[in-house]
Amino acid sequence: MNLAELRQSNHLLLEGISGSRAYGLDVPGSDTDYRGVFILPKKKFYGLYYTDQVNSATNDEVFYELRRFGELLCKNNPNILEMLNIPSDCVVYRHPLFERFQPDDFLSKLCRDTFAGYAITQIKKAKGLNKKIHNPQEPERKTPLHFCYVVKNQGSQPLLNWLAENQLRQEQCGLVNIANMRDIYALFYDHNGDLGFSGIIQKESANEVALSSVPKGSSPMAILSFNKDGYSTYCRSYREYWDWVKLRNEARYQNTLEHGKNYDTKNMMHTFRLLDMAAEILSEGKVIVRRLNREELLAIRRGDFMYEDLIAKAEEKIAHINELYETCTLPDTPNQEKIEALLYEVREEFY
Repeated sequence: MNLAELRQSNHLLLEGISGSRAYGLDVPGSDTDYRGVFILPKKKFYGLYYTDQVNSATNDEVFYELRRFGELLCKNNPNILEMLNIPSDCVVYRHPLFERFQPDDFLSKLCRDTFAGYAITQIKKAKGLNKKIHNPQEPERKTPLHFCYVVKNQGSQPLLNWLAENQLRQEQCGLVNIANMRDIYALFYDHNGDLGFSGIIQKESANEVALSSVPKGSSPMAILSFNKDGYSTYCRSYREYWDWVKLRNEARYQNTLEHGKNYDTKNMMHTFRLLDMAAEILSEGKVIVRRLNREELLAIRRGDFMYEDLIAKAEEKIAHINELYETCTLPDTPNQEKIEALLYEVREEFY
């Protein structure tokens, strides 16, 4: 089943506007997102191919099959709990059977982890973005040569500087392991280029230094150290940085640069929204979708606050949420038996 088939059928239980418009945080140009719940036609449900979710390519329209809805409800998934508490002006369609799912019946202390836990991942993401902006990686990937050093007097010298200073080529170098010395090598040089040395690296894409067969009695020209751990750390950072560049939302990134605060303001706004919602659930037993502190949250989105101040404030909220968790009277987890019974009753009556 796809979106077109779903909309042509009569199998919707709920369709509503979600995201920024439901939160009351929409601004000019904001997208309109839709979330909902549906029941598969009886033949498809009992057949070979179960469809648990139907969504658009951009995920601005997402509909969950009743069973998948129940599974996520058992986990206190924020998107699912928000659908149960959708503001009345955002309801596009609600089947009478869906009224059996009363929001207060499914809240539990698990919401601390699902709401605040996700917010914490967004804080880490904001920290990572801040780090990436301040520590960009050059497009040209470094090789092990950039992490090699030769002994010079009582210190060391970068290999590439040493080669240039002595007018030597890395391709004519030969390395031999030095026993009991990790990543330390004797470096030999073939001035005539006829000894068949492997070079320090054999190709630009190499991740290891190369070893060579050196004639007995040859004297090393230098002692070389390969900072292998440093090279591995660099490769991971390089890969993460350029994967991020490839996948980032360029419009949002440019907005981040324009306001000069070096964090994704939209992500940070939703981080605070989630933290506030987690606190409200634990203290009041309610999921409040339409945010009452709209102006404060939009100020975060505009970049009115310094990154360090927001991180400090978020950490205070997390500490407060943990305190609320200790005194919260909600059950530890949702009542799965009740959810299962509702899934059975609603599906049976619908069919």
